[in-house]
Amino acid sequence: MQDKVLVPLAPGFEEIEAVTILDVLRRAEIPVVAAGLTPGPVRGAHDITFEPDASLDDVDAGELAMIVLPGGLPGATNLLEDERIGKIVRELHASGRHVAAICAAPMVLGAAGVLDGVPATCYPGFEDRLGDAIRSEERVVRADRVLTSRGPGTALEFALAIVETLRGSGPASALREGMLVRA
Repeated sequence: MQDKVLVPLAPGFEEIEAVTILDVLRRAEIPVVAAGLTPGPVRGAHDITFEPDASLDDVDAGELAMIVLPGGLPGATNLLEDERIGKIVRELHASGRHVAAICAAPMVLGAAGVLDGVPATCYPGFEDRLGDAIRSEERVVRADRVLTSRGPGTALEFALAIVETLRGSGPASALREGMLVRA
């Protein structure tokens, strides 16, 4: 059974989003891999350099339960332009696995066609990039196997929603309580 989560890091990724997602999933003991689009360090949108666990080319999509796309610019645009990311998104979605994106990155899900007819949210100003999604202004939107969120200020809520999706409300509530996160 697949239970690994992929968080791809493209140059210009939003650091708060990526690190929050990785941290919370690891606290929940969910296997997660941060993969750079190319080997070596990746510089974020605010000039913080991050050393990924792997290169995207070393990731086996067959082992994945979910892909989670951090936003940021030009990070989300770089994810959108990488054909491998679109392929993984479509493959996971078509096989009944989860896809998730935050900030500007839901545009990648829109371009892959997985948001058609699905409630979704994104960073303000990117709504026209969601394809035929049902647009929402909620902070985190969970619709079947698709999760989306608004931006850096919603990253913790988003990460906890991912934990709840993959492990249930008990582990998510325990993390929320242990991290002193308001419900």
